[in-house]
Amino acid sequence: MTLTSPSPSALAAVEQEILRACNEARRPREAVTLIAVSKTYGADAIEPVITAGQRVFGENRVQEAKAKWPALMSAHPGLALHLIGPLQSNKAKEAVALFDAIHSVDRPSLGQALAKEIEAQKRRPQLFVQINTGEEAQKAGIAPGDADAFIASCRDHYGLVISGLMCIPPVNEAPAPHFALTAKIAARNGLANLSMGMSADFAVAIQFGATHVRVGSAIFGRRL
Repeated sequence: MTLTSPSPSALAAVEQEILRACNEARRPREAVTLIAVSKTYGADAIEPVITAGQRVFGENRVQEAKAKWPALMSAHPGLALHLIGPLQSNKAKEAVALFDAIHSVDRPSLGQALAKEIEAQKRRPQLFVQINTGEEAQKAGIAPGDADAFIASCRDHYGLVISGLMCIPPVNEAPAPHFALTAKIAARNGLANLSMGMSADFAVAIQFGATHVRVGSAIFGRRL
């Protein structure tokens, strides 16, 4: 059950907030990619958002994405699909085949699996290393203190092209310090892209340099 429904007006409101945040940060609107997070929503909910002009979407699970996105992408050429949830190494083959970007590179075994599939498929999705800025035991991601070494390993040992970093701040903490930390790690590693910010805090993330914001409930509504 949804409390609100996906609609052109919801998407337009998010776009206006992104524009406002970009203006305040003195950044061009085109510097920020809006990823509409469509996890748990079927094609009937996604179609109106596509019709309203959205072209980049995010999913948390490979299997769910496989079930609905090939048909949507065939019907609507020009869409881009990002994996924003955890990725099991044994799903690397399917992920490389389906997604245009993977935001959750977070361990050596996954780096190795992705490198193997990228070479085999000759398909190169954009890759983000996930940073566990709060060092939360229940959350995936590389600890900030290990980030530099892991990024170097991805590049030098596995031959991966790392595009940027992703973070999900702890729920009960102010997000700004976590966004600032992620941006600092990215800068010292020469990474231009930052996947930061969700429905509740994407405007703050833009102030700290987010290039990709992941917005679900503000566009699609909340599920009970």
